[in-house]
Amino acid sequence: MRPTIYDVAKESKVSIATVSKVINNSGNMRDSTRQRVKDAMKRLNYRPSMMASALTGKGTETLGLLVPDISNPFFSELARTIEDRAHENGMSVIICSTDYNPEKEAKYLDLLQRKQVDGFIVASTFQDKSLLNELKSNGVPLVMLTHDNVGLNAPSVSVDDFKGGYEATSYLISAGHENIVIIAEHANSSSMRIYGYREAHVAHGLTCSEENIYKTTALVENGRKTFLEIVNKGQTPTAIFACNDLIAIGVIQGAKEIGINVPMQLSVIGFDDTILATTTVPALTTVAQPISDMGRKVVDIIIAEIKGEDLTTESVLFPPELIVRGTTK
Repeated sequence: MRPTIYDVAKESKVSIATVSKVINNSGNMRDSTRQRVKDAMKRLNYRPSMMASALTGKGTETLGLLVPDISNPFFSELARTIEDRAHENGMSVIICSTDYNPEKEAKYLDLLQRKQVDGFIVASTFQDKSLLNELKSNGVPLVMLTHDNVGLNAPSVSVDDFKGGYEATSYLISAGHENIVIIAEHANSSSMRIYGYREAHVAHGLTCSEENIYKTTALVENGRKTFLEIVNKGQTPTAIFACNDLIAIGVIQGAKEIGINVPMQLSVIGFDDTILATTTVPALTTVAQPISDMGRKVVDIIIAEIKGEDLTTESVLFPPELIVRGTTK
C-alpha cells in the first residue's frame, strides 16, 4: 500500500502538521526535526501528493503542453526546449498529442485540468476554440504557440509565416524559377505561408496560378505522393516550396524515384529547419523557425501569467531565416 502523510508522521514521531510544513518548506522547527521527517519520507519512499498541493492553492508546478503531432520533428524539438526551460524554473511538463482531433483536444484538456496543471501551452490551431475560451474565462493561464488566436483573449508566440513564405518564394524567383509549386498543410500557419507565396509572385510581376497550390498533411509519404501526383498531371515545375521539412523530404524521395535530379532539374525548399534538414542528400534548403527562442519565450510568458501578470495582449512574432543548402540551384 502506498504510504501516506499519516505513516510519515508516525514513523518520525511528529504531528501531521509538522510533516506538512516540511513538505511545503514552511514553518519554524528545529533542523533535527526537519531532517527526521525527511529521513522518514525517504525510508517509506513517500511522495507528496501534487493534487493535495493544488487543493491548498500552492499549485502543482506542472504545465500542460498540447501539440498536434509529437512525431513531427518540429513539435518534438519544440517540446524538448519547453521542457528544458520549464525544468530551469522548477516545473514539469505533461505533453499530449491531439492529431488535430476535436475529441482528443477535449479529452486532454479535461485530463490536464483534473491533474490541476498550473497552465496550458497550446502549440497549434485548436479545432474547438470554445474550449480554450472556457479555460480563459475560468482564469486558467494559457499561451498559444500560434498566431491563430483570433477571438481568443490569450497571449501568443509564433513565427512570421507570411514573411517565411514570401522570402522562400522570392529566393526561388530570383534564382530564375517561374513555375513554382507550393505544397502546404491544412493549418493556419500554412495559409499565411501561401499568402506570402502569392505576394512574392505579385512583387516580381509574375502570375500566381492557383493550380500550383496543393495541400496535404505533414508526412514524408504524403510529400512523395503529392509530388508524383503533380508530375502525373503533366505539370513540370522547376521548383517546389514545401511548407514543412517532412513534405520537402517526401518530394525529394519522389523526384529520385522517377529520375529527376535535385537540384539540377528541381529545386526544393522546406520549412522549419528541423534536424532532418541536414540529413538529406543533398542537405535541405529551408526556412528556419527559431525553435529554441520560441520555446523559451512561451515558458517565460506562461510562468509570468501563473504569477498573476496580465499578458493577454502579449503577441511575440519571431522572424524566420532562409537557410540555403544543397537542394536549390
